[in-house]
Amino acid sequence: MINMRILGIDYGDSRVGIAITDELGITAQGLETIHHNGNDKVVLRRIDELLQLYHIDTMVIGMPINMNGSRTQRVEVTNKFIHKLKCRFNHVKIETVDERLTTVAAHKTMNYLNINKNDKKNIVDTISAVYILETYMNKIKNEN
Repeated sequence: MINMRILGIDYGDSRVGIAITDELGITAQGLETIHHNGNDKVVLRRIDELLQLYHIDTMVIGMPINMNGSRTQRVEVTNKFIHKLKCRFNHVKIETVDERLTTVAAHKTMNYLNINKNDKKNIVDTISAVYILETYMNKIKNEN
């Protein structure tokens, strides 16, 4: 039996962080940051490659909500990207989670690990994707 994996996505204007669960669905690991400079085709192509490499049945995208719970302008942009995902990958379940404070948590993690300032820009989105994925995994665990 093949264990299905979950892909976590931190979608941004120029970079997209990607995280993935292990084969048992217990842990989330940062996979990569996709630099796309506003070209979603680059992101969709890479996600397609990842879907072929790993057995992914669910994608989780962070939804950028304000601290007071209101929707940000980024929500509309993220929803358009989710629409593209649904059109292209209709065989994969697509979920969203509140991504409030994931970037803050990612920066705290990088500071704790003494990550070089120049390296932070390249990994902050990947770490945020891990937090997005962990949020979803905890939600599923609590529902069961």
